Amino acid sequence: MKKLLLVAMMAFGIAVNAQEAELNVGGTIGLPVGDADTANITGAIEANYLFKVSPQFKVGPTVSYLHFQGDGADAAFLPIGAAGRFDVSEKFILGLDLGYGIGVRPSEYTQDGFYYRPMVGYKATEKITIHVDYSAVVLENSTPATIGLGGTYSFTL
Repeated sequence: MKKLLLVAMMAFGIAVNAQEAELNVGGTIGLPVGDADTANITGAIEANYLFKVSPQFKVGPTVSYLHFQGDGADAAFLPIGAAGRFDVSEKFILGLDLGYGIGVRPSEYTQDGFYYRPMVGYKATEKITIHVDYSAVVLENSTPATIGLGGTYSFTL
């Protein structure tokens, strides 16, 4: 937890020097993989506040809600962490979220653990990005994960 706070403070420190910022909100629907094989579907909502560090790179805090739904599993996590986005070109971006996933729904997965989410996005418009991602929470004895398709809407601040 201390390492997560240190990473978040470093990201915020870099971001404070930045001039432009954007608020991104969005959602994802996905298929469970890995140790989440008893779930049928997953869904997530997210928000991040990214500061422009360079013309191609943005970083900032992120929070989301990740839910696994199925006959044998109904688990949810509240991932909190840092997000980074890199513009590979005018239309494509690479992203990575790192943080801590807090187990918030009673199930066999109600534990806390390391959260990570790599993603690839396509900018459909200046404000809308369609993305494919892989989200996982590393727990003590399992790693529930999902592969998802989603979108975000950006507000320039």
